[in-house]
Amino acid sequence: MEMTRSEALYQKAVQVIPGGVNSPVRAFGSIGATPKFIKSAQGACLYDEDGNQYIDYVGSWGPMILGHGSQEVLEKVADACRRGLSFGAATAAEVEMAELVCGMVPSVEMVRMVNSGTEAVMSAIRVARGYTRRDKIVKFTGCYHGHSDGLLVRAGSGAMTFGSPDSLGVPMGYTQDTLSADYNSLESVEAHFARCGEEIAAVIVEPVAANMGVVPPMPGFLEGLRSLCDRYGALLVFDEVITGFRLGPDGAQGYYHVTPDITTFGKVIGGGMPVGAYGGRREVMELVAPLGGVYQAGTLSGNPVAMAAGIAQLTALKEHPEWYVQLNERAGRFFQAIRGILGKLGLPYQVNNVGSLGCLYFTEEAVTDYESAKASDTELFAQYCKGMMAQGIYLAPSQFEAMFLSMSHTEEILQETLGIMEKFLTFFLQKI
Repeated sequence: MEMTRSEALYQKAVQVIPGGVNSPVRAFGSIGATPKFIKSAQGACLYDEDGNQYIDYVGSWGPMILGHGSQEVLEKVADACRRGLSFGAATAAEVEMAELVCGMVPSVEMVRMVNSGTEAVMSAIRVARGYTRRDKIVKFTGCYHGHSDGLLVRAGSGAMTFGSPDSLGVPMGYTQDTLSADYNSLESVEAHFARCGEEIAAVIVEPVAANMGVVPPMPGFLEGLRSLCDRYGALLVFDEVITGFRLGPDGAQGYYHVTPDITTFGKVIGGGMPVGAYGGRREVMELVAPLGGVYQAGTLSGNPVAMAAGIAQLTALKEHPEWYVQLNERAGRFFQAIRGILGKLGLPYQVNNVGSLGCLYFTEEAVTDYESAKASDTELFAQYCKGMMAQGIYLAPSQFEAMFLSMSHTEEILQETLGIMEKFLTFFLQKI
């Protein structure tokens, strides 16, 4: 049988790129398939190198909240490109972007632009340590904060998918000050503070754990973290690389009404371009060089093209807060309809969602943390995911990633998706 163009490209890729992909989450090995090579995108749809169309529920892992090919974004990017791709110098766009972020997120009084979520988190941790003059960090099992050495400890995202929550090449010394707690368990965090509270610089958390699927915080969990940090003089860091500007104009902290000391951003603030940022209280951020003694730098930080994309997207979101209401309500109906389909068919399931983020698990047990997420039937998910892909529904090829809806996912598109899902699952159940 003749190979598709995607399959042929993959055969070439594995010869020159580790695993044939430039990020493990793009690999399709966990569902027994090979990657689709995407050629273009528009609205809520992707088009691969073989001309196949997919309704996209990955959205470049979150940033395409307006949908692919947003004219507001593309026009500003084209204008910026004509003026120059990179200067390595200060630009007015950096100031405008910083003012937008600070104006939309009340907890952020100053912000520093970087190039990725990983870089944002790495820098935020350094600032927290510099501010508190302490070394230890508390993170949560199954939460992923990028691939910096000190945080690859019982991580989520691709690390969960491939069964390697730690990484080779990370010296023990890099992780000795990283303490792991259980998400949604204040008791596990209290135990760390009781033992070494005066040594803990910060608690870092995904306010919605979106790297072990989607696991919402239980009532009181985020508030409890805030209280513990206040009691022991530690900083609370919200990793909003996924939730920032997605759940609302002020992210998860506005959605749940809990104020962190430092926030990390990525994804949405670049409109699809490589970008990240970290920001927080003025007294904390004033420690960052050249103003203070915490060093962090980047030649491409605040890149003018990335800033143009981010400004266009954030401006549109700021001017239309009603879009969030519409998107979250539409997403709520969609995920509830999925529950109805699965319940009618008699499949064991849990559907977790917060706003436009959601995840389907094949399990009877509520998914509230790393252990319950790992207990779901990943083999059944792999068959489901591969089958849906064959029917034109593009899902993340991993149980432990979120589904992302965009403004371009109309009711008609969502109803089409639900019809495909019910038809496929009914056929699938007849075969097993």
